[in-house]
Amino acid sequence: MRIGLVTEGGYPYVSGDAGLWCERLVRGLGQHEFDLYALSRSRQQEDEGWVPLPDQVARVRTAPLWTAEDDGVRYGRRARRRFTEAYGELAAVLTGAGDRDGGHDLDHPDHLDHHDGQGGQDGPGGRGADAQADRFANALYGLAELAREEGGLANALRSESAVRTWERACRAPGALREAREARVPDLLAVAGHLERALRPLSLDWHEADGLGAADLTHATAGGTAALPGLLARHFCGVPLLVTEYGVPLRAHYLATGADGTAPAVRALLGAFHGRLAGEIYRQAAVVTHGNAHTRRWQERCGADRARLRTVHPGMDAGPFAEVGEAPQAADPDTLVWVGRVEPAKDLVSLLHAFAAVHRMRPQTRLRILSTAHGPDATAYLGHCRALAAQLFPDEADGPHTVGDNPVSFEEVGGPEAPTLAEAYAAGAVVVLSSVVEGFPVGLVEAMFCGSATVSTDVGAVVEVIGGTGLVVPPRNPRALAEACMTLLRDPERRARLGAAARARALELFTVEQNIEAFHGMYLDIVARCPVRRVLLDAAGAPLPFAAPAEAQVPGHWTGPAARAASAVPAAAPAPPAAAAAPAVPTAPAAPAAPPGRAPPRPGCSTAPTTEAAR
Repeated sequence: MRIGLVTEGGYPYVSGDAGLWCERLVRGLGQHEFDLYALSRSRQQEDEGWVPLPDQVARVRTAPLWTAEDDGVRYGRRARRRFTEAYGELAAVLTGAGDRDGGHDLDHPDHLDHHDGQGGQDGPGGRGADAQADRFANALYGLAELAREEGGLANALRSESAVRTWERACRAPGALREAREARVPDLLAVAGHLERALRPLSLDWHEADGLGAADLTHATAGGTAALPGLLARHFCGVPLLVTEYGVPLRAHYLATGADGTAPAVRALLGAFHGRLAGEIYRQAAVVTHGNAHTRRWQERCGADRARLRTVHPGMDAGPFAEVGEAPQAADPDTLVWVGRVEPAKDLVSLLHAFAAVHRMRPQTRLRILSTAHGPDATAYLGHCRALAAQLFPDEADGPHTVGDNPVSFEEVGGPEAPTLAEAYAAGAVVVLSSVVEGFPVGLVEAMFCGSATVSTDVGAVVEVIGGTGLVVPPRNPRALAEACMTLLRDPERRARLGAAARARALELFTVEQNIEAFHGMYLDIVARCPVRRVLLDAAGAPLPFAAPAEAQVPGHWTGPAARAASAVPAAAPAPPAAAAAPAVPTAPAAPAAPPGRAPPRPGCSTAPTTEAAR
């Protein structure tokens, strides 16, 4: 099987998001061939280079999202008119202009709470919502077709005409209130964001020598990363699989909620991300998510529940195996927090909760072990240190001993906790005090170690822990303290919960289950949605039966030896060739490929254009 894997800011680059699970997926499916299509986010990421690639990676094509060079394309009058019509229709849908049904089902976060997740069939607006989705799709594909014919969209999306198009749409009757209040700087910001988000429309990745030659496109994220696969689905009929461990629309609202973004910009960009997500979900054969929290966002953005699949992120349990299998030897009076230091982890509530624990159990200690620091880590860590010094003045056992604070701030990799596994094993109870959390990676690592846990009910915590740990409401120090005291007083319960947590983590959150789940989906999608390609001869005429069905089935009957054995014997007279009609050529024998590598497809060019070929 030939799979086109589309990434954004991750694999195969050394740094970036989602690189590790993509690498494990590619290495774990050595029986298939992968073509990588990578969108980079910065020059630094490109300068750092790639990770070593396995043999099943046939080629890599890259394109930058962080910059857009002048493509040198200058539209004529007809092309400018087509761009104005398509871009104007896109802007009209996002502003709600000309929408008799209101068009607000995906434009505001408030309306997401009322969407039933059935792809717009029975949701707000009914047929009107479907009509708006069709308008958005027609405008998007119209821009893609224009870029395909003219050679690019970069200059047009940055032109003054694009900004004037937004101004007309915002002033049109029926536009949203936020759109009507947009000023010129807001329109420039929106046009600039859309220019960056729509850069994949100018790429030729979806053509017949790219994703169009694949059996399946796997987009490792939604939004911009899924656009090449969406175009391959539209132009070449290649089925699309989308994996989202985070929803772009939710990320947009979180990013623009506190950074001073103008309401008009936030509303218009939110409408774009919502409409784009809806079109991706409508065209994808399968959409996967890592937890129920992400699934609810996908349903509210219009994803069909019948196409949604849960695939938990695969994590390597090897580094934690020794600690998890060894008898518990942690200090029974120590609480441990391990993670990235940032305000979302709510260490302040943890310190207040520990103050209550320390009053009831004075010998208890709290170890805060940081794995990394967020952008606001220095100031936040200083605040937490000051609060700990205020809550717990250094106390000495006697007049001639040095005072000691029951709270310690350390880093993983230090002399007392050189590895993550030893950090989790340093205490009797591992505590998660976050107020915002997606998929709790640290909690799964603690489960691999067989640790008893106390967590706050945020993100996918309840789904991950599944009854093998204690869960309390966030921002509730009293409840957090009571749960910690419950486990500190009951070592037998700690042992039972730790063993159950380790068994659950090994069953659901390993690399092996992740790879197996995606492999099954690949086979199922290709079986249900095969790509129908028409092969042509040298004269451009279709070749009937040039790609028989059995040629796609692996086995001894499709190899070169089988074709040689079934050839006409040399003693048999050859039939006379017709002079008027050339003989229909059979599919040429593919060159020998290494084990696990599929041979090149007949009729598909293997010469890369803008990629680094392996």
